[in-house]
Amino acid sequence: MAKTDTRDVKATVRQIRRLEKVGCQIIRVAVPDEEAAHCLGQIKEQIAIPLVADIHFDYRLALAAVEAKVDGLRLNPGNIGDKRKIRAVVKAAREAKIPIRIGVNSGSLERRYRSGGEGDLPRALVESAGDYINLFEDLGFYDIIVSLKASDVLITLESYRLMAERCDYPFHLGITAAGPPFSGAIRSAVGLGILLSEGIGDTIRVSLTGDPKDEVKAGYEILKSLGLLRGGPTLISCPTCGRCEIDLQKIVCQVEKSFITYNSSLITQPLKVAIMGCVVNGPGEAREADIGVAGGKGFGVLFRKGKVVKRVPESKLVEAILKEIERENNPQGFKGSKGRIKD
Repeated sequence: MAKTDTRDVKATVRQIRRLEKVGCQIIRVAVPDEEAAHCLGQIKEQIAIPLVADIHFDYRLALAAVEAKVDGLRLNPGNIGDKRKIRAVVKAAREAKIPIRIGVNSGSLERRYRSGGEGDLPRALVESAGDYINLFEDLGFYDIIVSLKASDVLITLESYRLMAERCDYPFHLGITAAGPPFSGAIRSAVGLGILLSEGIGDTIRVSLTGDPKDEVKAGYEILKSLGLLRGGPTLISCPTCGRCEIDLQKIVCQVEKSFITYNSSLITQPLKVAIMGCVVNGPGEAREADIGVAGGKGFGVLFRKGKVVKRVPESKLVEAILKEIERENNPQGFKGSKGRIKD
């Protein structure tokens, strides 16, 4: 989700384009008022990925988003209130052939569903979403996506599992308000990873307090770890120990920052890069990767496709790895480290 003020079109478009470059495939923007709603069309014209409008409280903002021809709506029917207003939105979306995500969140669950207390929250989330699904279906609207988000991982897991027993609509997954980048990414990986491994979930959002690029990167790692995303780079590296005689942490960080993290969109095919610090597991891991390094004392042995390429001084290892990444990704137009790869 974009984190800019949607009314600032330039800043919002700039951020979305940055997210596109690191692999974001769908973008959602907040629509807090009419001014923001009127900016949606300008934003959509300048980006390459589907635009979803996030609507709360005022149904007229959803109608304006439909007029702006967004690609989807995220609606929390519970805070829209009057069912006549919800019907108006559903009617407009149906005519425009725009899908609606029914987004139920533990933090904004209607009071009438909370009678069972905190322990019964999964059932309450499912009941709330189910009531709105029934309403939409009664209106002849079936282009529905469902999300049931909580900040508690176990509540989220149980909610989606219960919902999966009741309907087969697409699910959008997320651990809401997961927290800062480190702990939030772990919490999200546990929750989303379990559900995805069970075959539950169609789209995901990793909700972190910080740069939205971290959300996209964390999401990609979750998908790649489960084999649900085949393209792009995967970087593995050893944790280091007393046997490591090169500054492996510095090398890994430079490689990640220089290419894999900030230019992952340049690599569309699977590419495994292994950067290892010593002779115990290093040679084996390096041979198994597309590009690998096994560290020695002040140097590293560079591997490509299981074969030794050369011995490289520690000070030249980052440059050598990036050259091999470029060569592997673009063998016809290889330019070396002075080409597209930049520190």
